Amino acid sequence: MAADLMDQTNRLFLVGINQRSAAADLRARLFVEEPDVAALLNELRVLGFRESMAIATCERLELLAVREDGKALAEPLFQMMAARSGLTPAEVASAGYCHEGLAVLRHVFAVTASLDSQMVGESRVLGQMRALHELAARQGMAGPLLDRVFQAAFAAALRVRGETAVAEPPVSLVTSARQVAQDIHGDLRRCKALLIGLGEMGELLAGELREAGAERLVLLHPSAARSQAVAGRLKCHFRPWEERQAALIEADLVVCDHGTGQCSVTRDMAVAALKGRKQRPIFFIDAAVPGDIDPAVGDLPDAFLFDIEDLEKSALKDRPSRDVASALAWQLLDEELAAFLRQDAEPNSPPAIDALRRYLEELRQEVLDDGDGADGATRALIDRLLQAPTGVLRAALAEEPARGESLEQALRQLFRLSAAVSSTTESPDNGPPPPPNSSHEEDK
Repeated sequence: MAADLMDQTNRLFLVGINQRSAAADLRARLFVEEPDVAALLNELRVLGFRESMAIATCERLELLAVREDGKALAEPLFQMMAARSGLTPAEVASAGYCHEGLAVLRHVFAVTASLDSQMVGESRVLGQMRALHELAARQGMAGPLLDRVFQAAFAAALRVRGETAVAEPPVSLVTSARQVAQDIHGDLRRCKALLIGLGEMGELLAGELREAGAERLVLLHPSAARSQAVAGRLKCHFRPWEERQAALIEADLVVCDHGTGQCSVTRDMAVAALKGRKQRPIFFIDAAVPGDIDPAVGDLPDAFLFDIEDLEKSALKDRPSRDVASALAWQLLDEELAAFLRQDAEPNSPPAIDALRRYLEELRQEVLDDGDGADGATRALIDRLLQAPTGVLRAALAEEPARGESLEQALRQLFRLSAAVSSTTESPDNGPPPPPNSSHEEDK
């Protein structure tokens, strides 16, 4: 890799569409099923890119490439996206965006840390980005620059998750939805839930209702491919879009987040559903902006309609803390960006140290995710850190004593343990052992 990381970063180029730039119906036409991501990478290879990635999730499709020369990349990449959707390149470009250089770097860090998601802090995004990077690597398309960028982005995302509350869900909003559902239906274990559309907020709320005990979750979306893919991930059922009316009759809890700007549930549909249910009530949550459910539905007897604003009234007390968490997350992200760009200005770490740092960060995150509190987490971290070296050292001492002693001596040198250990054998009058960076006589 060239010495000047800034020059390398300036070669990054990205085009894409996401939940803010494009309407839901256009995003649905550009949706890429997981197996098709490999085909996208092959198309990028055919276009002549030696390093590239496709970032395909439920809310975005982005093509990231490393520019080999000064030629413009937006047009061929938008053409490639349009060819898969039946849209014209101009239609895709008008709903899309382009980033170059440092803007790409910051965008990738933000997406990986789930700061660019419809649901900020959405926990699945980091895993999705890891999987997309691994796929590009398996196909030989990740390359040295993208490998370096994404390893830094993953570390930044882990730091954001570990040091801020941004990944915590809007608990009061979810709690409010669950409470209203229980007030209407009582024991949710006898309820069936229906998710119409695949927006992130709708998916979160439907998932929470299911976690609260709803016995069955069914989803509906015009795209059968998207329905099947998401149903597989959520481990639930899906039905054809044309069966909305029949699905409404069976549903006790309905969450809408289609986001097309047109009503997915009309007043007439709700009237027919309630008649088919013999007036058993339906709890509707309209999670889309603009709304998916005809407001007149809320005037019907036995139809209880809530939108996000209604649910957020109970979440207002939580908003300031989430704003603070988001601001802190962006601050940490910018710190990680600055550290990444300083790498070539500082002496390079040995590869083993970089690998060790990533390993320790993964262990730290695992311990934090266990949620045992500060004391339990630190004790668990120490145990996990010592597990592998203890096993290797004991085996070496038993099987090859000379090698074992050499490893033990290397361990003492790496962690400057000699002075600390020997000082514990001295009399108490000699005082405590010196810190690791001390100029104690045995370290000279």
